[in-house]
Amino acid sequence: MSGISDFLKKDLSLKRKPSASAEAATTTTEEPKTEAPKRSVSLPKRAPKQRKSAAPIASGRHKQLVGLSIGASELAAAVVVNNGRPKLVKAARHTLPADVVASGEVRDPEVLANEISAFFQEADLPRKNVRLGIGSSRTGVRVFERPEVDDPRQLANAIRFRAYETLPIPIEEAMLDYHVVESATAPDRVLLAVAYRDLVDRFAATCTAAKIELAGIDIEAFALLRAVGGEPLAADQRAEAARVAVSIGHDRTTVAVSDGRLCEFTRVLDWGGVRVTSAIERALEVDATEADRIKRSIDISSQAPADPADERTGKAVEAARREVHGLARELASSLHFYQDQPDSLGFAEIIITGGGAHLQGLAEQLEELVGISVRVADPFARVGSGHGISSGGQDGSLAVAIGLGIED
Repeated sequence: MSGISDFLKKDLSLKRKPSASAEAATTTTEEPKTEAPKRSVSLPKRAPKQRKSAAPIASGRHKQLVGLSIGASELAAAVVVNNGRPKLVKAARHTLPADVVASGEVRDPEVLANEISAFFQEADLPRKNVRLGIGSSRTGVRVFERPEVDDPRQLANAIRFRAYETLPIPIEEAMLDYHVVESATAPDRVLLAVAYRDLVDRFAATCTAAKIELAGIDIEAFALLRAVGGEPLAADQRAEAARVAVSIGHDRTTVAVSDGRLCEFTRVLDWGGVRVTSAIERALEVDATEADRIKRSIDISSQAPADPADERTGKAVEAARREVHGLARELASSLHFYQDQPDSLGFAEIIITGGGAHLQGLAEQLEELVGISVRVADPFARVGSGHGISSGGQDGSLAVAIGLGIED
């Protein structure tokens, strides 16, 4: 364990790097004009005033939004009223059968549509003004200086040409959206977001089959920051240190880095809480249900007292810690990659949420391994208290859904 700790801490620098300008922000995906129905999307953060030439990104503000997060093990929805300070008025969760959704992508559209429809009916959720979150390794962002053209068509063509040069996927398979961010102290930047067309289409078609009317499609990382990343800063402000938000789900983990105003970096890790369950299952030779029950009862922090006579619990803790080491390595690698970018910031702290964040001692273990302060986020921080909201003790699993309902 000490070798892993030394490796992680050596790789991460907590010092602030020189900053000459507000750097990369990210935005949501929208389908370019084709014969297929156009998808509406929504911005992740308040942004400086756009030039007239910027592409239309949102379909308008909504007083009430239903955030819908679709994970591998469950659906989560949050109804948020946006009238001044956002207020959460309802939230619900619904367990999904295995293998319907995996790695942030739809595997069985028919079953998923039926589950969504049943969920909305049972929880008495509004079927209109629903904002859907997406997040997988097949979404991405590119950031570059704004081309020096003012004509909207020329700008759009210049950006698409740059996309051809920089995107790792064929342009015909991609759904693109861009947003121009102005800066008073540096050149304007273009934020180019991309997602595979089939990924977005399958989610949208599934919601249509479930008779859900989408107000927009958003990237989960942005929703995460809206929910737990703190209040947005003014357009001319940039924090001294980056805010890092991490949502740990069933089979994947979303990492989002923000300067307090804009999301500068996102990555989806192939790591989720199910890995800890599986490790305990193997170590104790029990079924998945029992392993999950044991996972919820143990404390993996190094400060937790151990009972030498309780060999079973000791094995479960060690198995869980080994898996958490893997998460720490991937998280450290992602943050190191961010800090290699120009004008990147240091890290003040990491805040974790999601269903996987409820593993007792996880924050302490990650802090020890990565060398950055880690705390568990309050998903209700921006929407009032969670009083009256039933989450089965898994508040973190509502974070992304709540962020999807917040209109910034």
